Amino acid sequence: MNRHQVTVVTGGSRGIGAAVCVRLAADGHDIALGYRSDAAAADEVARSVRESGRRCVTVRMDTSEEADVDRLFDTAATELGPVTGLVNNAGVGGPLGPLADADAAGLRRALDVNVAGYLLCARRAVRDMSGSGGGAIVNMSSAAATLGSPGEYVHYAAAKAAVDTMTVGLSKEVAAAGIRVNAVAPGVIRTEFHADPERPDKLAAGIPLGRPGQPEEIAGAVAWLLSDDASYATGAILRVAGGR
Repeated sequence: MNRHQVTVVTGGSRGIGAAVCVRLAADGHDIALGYRSDAAAADEVARSVRESGRRCVTVRMDTSEEADVDRLFDTAATELGPVTGLVNNAGVGGPLGPLADADAAGLRRALDVNVAGYLLCARRAVRDMSGSGGGAIVNMSSAAATLGSPGEYVHYAAAKAAVDTMTVGLSKEVAAAGIRVNAVAPGVIRTEFHADPERPDKLAAGIPLGRPGQPEEIAGAVAWLLSDDASYATGAILRVAGGR
């Protein structure tokens, strides 16, 4: 891709999203970073992006709100140029524990962000990329989509299974427009996502590689799917889960 690369990354202030922003900047992308609450963390990631010589704008927003999604993409286009990439990463775990104990509000919020938010961002990305040279979308799925996460968050696993289906369907729908749609399915990654900070280490024994992953290892997979090296990959769900 010889075009100027402008990539929107949602949930870019921490964890996997932050690592993705830094990696993509190193690969030559300008970044529009969407974040929900931690302005200081978003600013720190933006500083890291700029240190690599790329541009970065930060937008406080909620991916489940259509107006916020439009504001993020409008800001990206105005400040950086036509959007060529989207990393659908913003997500929430919701209630932790058996489904029978989960509160309805927490379940709905998880589905709003993890499913509706992805759909709204992808819809806007497709609108922007169609007729302007195409682009690439990477959805952040999870190994939970196939493992089911019993006793932890069945609702989250169900949401990520929806992301997988969305990835496959949308990839076929927009291929003729020159838009590739893929997903990365991380396993247990050492980030602040876990309510219990010791959870990654507690689960290490059940991971064939014997350890949790690092955010940078997921960022590398995302970067590949957005690159020209993945020009024939669409509708793929790339599992990066240590064999789990």
